[in-house]
Amino acid sequence: MGPRRGWRWPSALVAAAMALASCGAGGDEGAVPTLTWYVFDEPSGAYDEAARRCSEQADGRYRIEMAALPSSADQQREQLVRRLAAEDADIDIMGMDVIWTGEFAEAGWLLPWEGEAAAEVSEGVPEPIVASATYEDQLWVAPYTTNTQVLWYRTDRVPEPPETWEEMVRMAEEIGPDGTILVQGARYEGLTVWFNSLLASAGGSVIQGQGDDAEVALGEPAVRAMEVMRNVATSQAADPSLSNAMEDQARLAFETGEASFMVNYPFVYPSAQENAPEVFENMGWARWPAVVAGEASAPPLGGINLGIGAFSEHPELAFEAATCIRSEPHQILAAVNGGLAPTISSLFDTPEVQAAFPFADLLQESLQDAAPRPVSPAYNDISLAIQRTLHPPDSIDPRADLAELEDKVNQALESRGLL
Repeated sequence: MGPRRGWRWPSALVAAAMALASCGAGGDEGAVPTLTWYVFDEPSGAYDEAARRCSEQADGRYRIEMAALPSSADQQREQLVRRLAAEDADIDIMGMDVIWTGEFAEAGWLLPWEGEAAAEVSEGVPEPIVASATYEDQLWVAPYTTNTQVLWYRTDRVPEPPETWEEMVRMAEEIGPDGTILVQGARYEGLTVWFNSLLASAGGSVIQGQGDDAEVALGEPAVRAMEVMRNVATSQAADPSLSNAMEDQARLAFETGEASFMVNYPFVYPSAQENAPEVFENMGWARWPAVVAGEASAPPLGGINLGIGAFSEHPELAFEAATCIRSEPHQILAAVNGGLAPTISSLFDTPEVQAAFPFADLLQESLQDAAPRPVSPAYNDISLAIQRTLHPPDSIDPRADLAELEDKVNQALESRGLL
């Protein structure tokens, strides 16, 4: 299927949706249009509750039915891609990883958010989050929940948290055997996240431009980022299993008490509170470390955006329902029940979110400067190029690997079947 940049849904579909909505209002249950929301099976029930509330508030105009996707982002994408490639009309709303925007938009699998609807779902949202939802100057998905990493450290061993990666390595080595640094160094998406934020913190990016204008950037900032990765991996404070470590392995290792530093997502905080209270009592948090002293870091950016399926039979209702799902009350619900940070900045100041995240102010600050991963239809291959070139981290050769990575990313942009 060819590109559909700037695609608009047919007026006939809109008319049909409006007619169905009219018939459904106040009618019997069978006449109410069903909107199917494909999203990962969020364990707290916050997403299900948002769907239930929005269905109730619709007063018979629509009801939302949940379709659970796997917990793995790769498996989520695989299932959605297969359905969308077959122009499945059952997909009305999608919970989308922030890295899928460019691919799904270019493939013609999404309907764009426009006009007042686009303004409403992007108002008060930090620019990096909006950037993750935008492709070629068009908003394609609505920001819903977000995530970022912070530096977790042991306050009983570290009086003041380090500001840079170099300082952290030095402090960790001075602590000794318990000064271990935990990062995500396995050959998977987490390695791309680490490199991308180091690169952005050094003032660079993987690519510049989008669509046909996209080209490889990288350059000297990439060398600086690779040097940080290699220095962490070869230091005396490196986790022995760094090259196999993912988020959960890092969480478990920190809970043993045998590490003093960890970069990870906020889910580790309530986990330590429940599983390792002695560690939790001495658990501090600080901003993701900088690469250049005196310059702010660019922390990782994750999260779930809401996309409207291009083949939905009820597009207007789907936009309305998605707007309800990501509204303020439901973002607060996801934060309190699911530990999923809101995308609306003002919500970080609410008592509910402050209680759910004692480090809410740090999260809000970090999200303002966060580093989106490349928004590109070729993102999957770009990420694989990074993973294959920079793994294992202790074997990185910055200059040689820069040339190899530039070549692989260029192949991905040119769709030359790199990986």
